[in-house]
Amino acid sequence: MAEEQMEEDELVGMGLRVSLSPTQTTIYIILVIMGILGNATVVGVIGKSVIMGRGGGRNSDIILINMSLSNLLVSVMRNILLILSDVGLELYLSKEWCQIMMGVWVWLRSVNVWSTLFLSAFHLQTLRRVAPVMGNMSGFHGPPKTLLLSIGFIWIFNYIYSIPAHIFSINGGINSTETLMLVSTTTRPLLGCIWNFPSRLSGLSYATTSMVIHEIIPIILMALTNLASLYTLYTHGRRRSSVKDAPVIKRIPAERRAAKVILALIMLFIVSWGTSIISVNYFNYNRGSSSEFLLVIARFANIIFIAFSPGVLAIGHRRLRSFLKSLLSH
Repeated sequence: MAEEQMEEDELVGMGLRVSLSPTQTTIYIILVIMGILGNATVVGVIGKSVIMGRGGGRNSDIILINMSLSNLLVSVMRNILLILSDVGLELYLSKEWCQIMMGVWVWLRSVNVWSTLFLSAFHLQTLRRVAPVMGNMSGFHGPPKTLLLSIGFIWIFNYIYSIPAHIFSINGGINSTETLMLVSTTTRPLLGCIWNFPSRLSGLSYATTSMVIHEIIPIILMALTNLASLYTLYTHGRRRSSVKDAPVIKRIPAERRAAKVILALIMLFIVSWGTSIISVNYFNYNRGSSSEFLLVIARFANIIFIAFSPGVLAIGHRRLRSFLKSLLSH
């Protein structure tokens, strides 16, 4: 199913290669470098504050580190390899290594989705907390077990989801081409690794299940949680005149700024991920003359959020702003 020869497609190395112009390749390399440097900065700066802070740091900072770490790992484990392939370095893995790498790619991309959703859901929960609990946002004695267990669950649950990638992946032959792609892995064969489901029906079933559970549902939930956050801020704002001394009410300006940053992050993710979903699934279910163009779009859509999310975070995060100002001043 994943090794059907298609005479009309250009075969280069191990499978169908989405050709990029030199300009497109240069832009893609710049975006990947931005993603690596930006997310490494977020992990380093916020991670240091969490480690050095009293009691382990803020809940929101731990969630930001988790999201940025998943972005960084995707860039290092996947996007760098795409660049090496684009510049002409042909690397082919054995079947065993393909099973490992395909599993890692699916795992990290899926964690990336749910970690972003977790940030949005956490902010909504924060806005709905009663006043005494709000003090937990500024510092607490050690990270709460519920938060760490939730982050651990995201990684474990998505590892279980990636198991089929370990099972149904092989290294393709020189005349083989990819006939099935997933948003959560790569937009074309990489390192010679391709899907090898028992039948086209089973492959499309897995792709459809993946699209619904790990792509469409998280995006819908992100949109709903952000709308709920904005509504909660609106209702809190209406109470400011009657309950001026409540801690929750006093935090409204700060929470409104945080909501804008998180809303910008989620909108960036939805546009990026949604474009990739449409492009890849058009390839899976329709094909046609525009397939290659859409896969090029998917390549860039996959990297947009990773590249620009650190910049969005820097706008709303005090420590990141201070670090960047210090860096630029020197």
